[in-house]
Amino acid sequence: MQNRIAKQFEGFLNTPPLWKKDFQEIKQFQLPEVNASQQKPTIAQLPSLAENFVMGKRVERFFEWIIQQNPTYNLLAGNIQVSRDKITLGELDFLLKELTQKYVYHIEMVYKFYVYDPSFSIEAERWIGPNRKDSLLQKIKKLKEKQFPLLFRPETENLLEGLNLKSEEIIQQTCFKANLFVPREFQFKQLPEVNNSCITGTWLHFKDFNTSAYRDFNYYAPKKQDWPILPKHGTTWFSHSEIIKQIEIVLSNKKAPLLWIKKPGNNYERLFVVWW
Repeated sequence: MQNRIAKQFEGFLNTPPLWKKDFQEIKQFQLPEVNASQQKPTIAQLPSLAENFVMGKRVERFFEWIIQQNPTYNLLAGNIQVSRDKITLGELDFLLKELTQKYVYHIEMVYKFYVYDPSFSIEAERWIGPNRKDSLLQKIKKLKEKQFPLLFRPETENLLEGLNLKSEEIIQQTCFKANLFVPREFQFKQLPEVNNSCITGTWLHFKDFNTSAYRDFNYYAPKKQDWPILPKHGTTWFSHSEIIKQIEIVLSNKKAPLLWIKKPGNNYERLFVVWW
């Protein structure tokens, strides 16, 4: 695929925030708008974006680049390692200064893919990782109990002094973007607590995918680095029987592949096929 970085960045920009104001007392940072001339950065403009960077590190670089291009903010520091006796306690993603009101922000950048499992009784518990290894509530707990409190540790205070900052004067928020996938029967329902604009696809079990209902379409299983990319940019497509062979290998390792679907009339969809 040509211009992968630009397409990943486009997908990042097109991913909405998971909530608009606050969720369980965590406030959403409003990412500045990017003008048309800046919407396709190249690898030359993102020199720190190594080829082997995982998706999480890639979106951090995208966030950093957007802030650096914006005259409203000054990036004070990024990826700040906090250690004690050579043992890493954690990392602060970004410290920013808003230049109009002079506010200083600690921002945690989060970019997630969640599926909606209606078998859970509590609504907020229903958003889980496609491999069932993480969830929205687990991430919220980590933000509240580990990542945000890190700002107030004595070891962090020493680092902040070098930037002439005081922890009690810093506003903590998260830039939390997400792609949400729901069962097909929930596709057009309004779900509470989250920004429904984040719903970008559906999910189903392998036994349901391996039926005649899905055999007339073309498919591609992107690498995780490319999950943010819009399916319309796909250049290589496989038949249902061909993609079955590919995803069976992934599923045998208890990994849920993301599929791009190409339907007649150049209509595209996203789909998770889960192993559980």
